[in-house]
Amino acid sequence: MVAALCWGGGYVVGAVGILTHQLWLLYLGYGVIGGCGLGMGYVSPVSTLIRWFPDRRGMATGMAIMGFGGGAMIGTPMKEFFIRMFYRAPEYLGTTADVNLVTEAGRRFAEIGGVLREVVVIGAAEVRDMTIPGPEGVYVVNTGASGVAETFLVIGLIYLAVMLIAAFSYRIPAEEWKPTGWQEPSETERGALISSHNVHIDEALKTKQFYQLWIVLCFNVTAGIGVLGVARTMITEIFGSSLPQIVDTTFAATYVVMISAFNMVGRFIWASASDYIGRRNTYWIFFLLGIVLYLSIPFSAQQVSASPSVVWLVYFYAATMIIFTMYGGGFATIPAYLADIFGTKYVGGIHGRLLTAWSTAGVLGPLAITSLRQNSVNNAINDLVKLIEPATFQAQFGAGIDQLETLVASNTVNISRLLEIAPAGTTDPTSSLYNSTMILMAALLAIALVSNALMRPVDAKHHLKEG
Repeated sequence: MVAALCWGGGYVVGAVGILTHQLWLLYLGYGVIGGCGLGMGYVSPVSTLIRWFPDRRGMATGMAIMGFGGGAMIGTPMKEFFIRMFYRAPEYLGTTADVNLVTEAGRRFAEIGGVLREVVVIGAAEVRDMTIPGPEGVYVVNTGASGVAETFLVIGLIYLAVMLIAAFSYRIPAEEWKPTGWQEPSETERGALISSHNVHIDEALKTKQFYQLWIVLCFNVTAGIGVLGVARTMITEIFGSSLPQIVDTTFAATYVVMISAFNMVGRFIWASASDYIGRRNTYWIFFLLGIVLYLSIPFSAQQVSASPSVVWLVYFYAATMIIFTMYGGGFATIPAYLADIFGTKYVGGIHGRLLTAWSTAGVLGPLAITSLRQNSVNNAINDLVKLIEPATFQAQFGAGIDQLETLVASNTVNISRLLEIAPAGTTDPTSSLYNSTMILMAALLAIALVSNALMRPVDAKHHLKEG
């Protein structure tokens, strides 16, 4: 119930922040309050289901976390629907030939009613990124409405109602309850890493196994969440210019929904499989296969840039979908892994503390991918500018190349606008923007692989004493 109030309420507070242009309110509402609701709402059903399914821990946690991952299948189309419903296009002034533009401190202005108003110039490559595509040309800044604030408010209220109903609907099993006909396996029947003993929450923090699992979860999630956060942008940037007839806004939106579907399916399939092949073996597959797939993405991006072909799009699509099944599977398998290592008595609390790895990954992943991407963008812009005549640059942007840094900071200059005036035959560098990111993600998975390989049973001194 508290999770529902925090999660739904966080959206509402975030909506107020967007409407009033107070960024701190968005951080407080959607970030802090909503984040608390997210964490509490995540752990409670998972720890409950482990108790209901002692014979199928992986399957049980996979079912719960499948719902968490599959939420985007509902949330993404719902978000898109409401944003389009509340969206109002910004004021359109005409083409660049119709409007007298002035550049000051890297920003573009146009005279409207005797007053200079800030504007933005939208080219052909950027029209497809608009919520509702409009004509190329000049648009007035701070006009129209994105529809995001209203969407936050409506979705927050919907989530609040649904979660409150669910919160009052589920129960926990009675003490010592077991499924009919199921007996606790003997020591010889258990795997080497499945313990019949329990470890207290505080004692778990004193074991090396807790920190090994922390690294396993953190780096697995860092690799996945970094790509997940920019998936729509990434597929558009890598394939949008080379295969524009296929990769448009509708294709990108469908791609996000498919990510959610494979993420969801992976959570159930991989977690259920771990009941049979073991948790450590499951993570062996995640990391070994993941390293290969992450390293293959730069290769496919290079190939599609050199020779546009649907084959490379299909390969990229398939590779990323497999990656997202393992990202979801890593989430779903970790609670069962914890129950195997530390016992079921305190698994909810231990899981909650281990999820600090998820929080850390939620910062590291997006930070790494955006920083490395921005560095690649800056390098690509500098390389393109070297190919363009200064007079051509001046005519296009109303300022000299000496003001490049300011023009880039204000988004007046970007790769797509430079390509419009670059010499014929210039290669679009957009497809290679994520190469360094993919290499870093593969390296993180290699570290997690080592941590998982070194996993051993908890020392008996940490076991909870009976009575």
